[in-house]
Amino acid sequence: MTTHVKKFLPESDLHAIAKFIGEQEQTTSGQIRVSIRQRRARNERGLSIEQLARKEFHALGMTRTSDRTGVLIFLLLEDRKFHILADEGIHGKVGEGTWQTIANEIAQHFSEKKFREGILHGVQSVAKELSKHFPHKSGAGNELSNAVHVD
Repeated sequence: MTTHVKKFLPESDLHAIAKFIGEQEQTTSGQIRVSIRQRRARNERGLSIEQLARKEFHALGMTRTSDRTGVLIFLLLEDRKFHILADEGIHGKVGEGTWQTIANEIAQHFSEKKFREGILHGVQSVAKELSKHFPHKSGAGNELSNAVHVD
């Protein structure tokens, strides 16, 4: 893990977030991932935070969920930005305003230097929204890792 990430979230927080993702996914057939990057690669300098999130979404294999119901909370520490990105199976049912509301709530936590709490709140809010439209299916397995991806 990079030193910069450790300043915001120690290893114990990353494990707690991963565990919480697993718990929240028990209410939905959707899949949630959190990815934290310290900085952009040189060839990414011209990309927006949304474009970087889309690139990460694909790199993490999130387009391969059975119902295309993955949601990524992507943080770029160097730029002090983050983006919530939902797969195509979700767009017809959950409006962009929902993700912006959740993002605003996460940003409030971050502005108070409560990074763990902000991410946990985001995960819980995403799961709550997913459970409305994509309830948990009996026998459905976990399609994606719950571990926080740190790069």
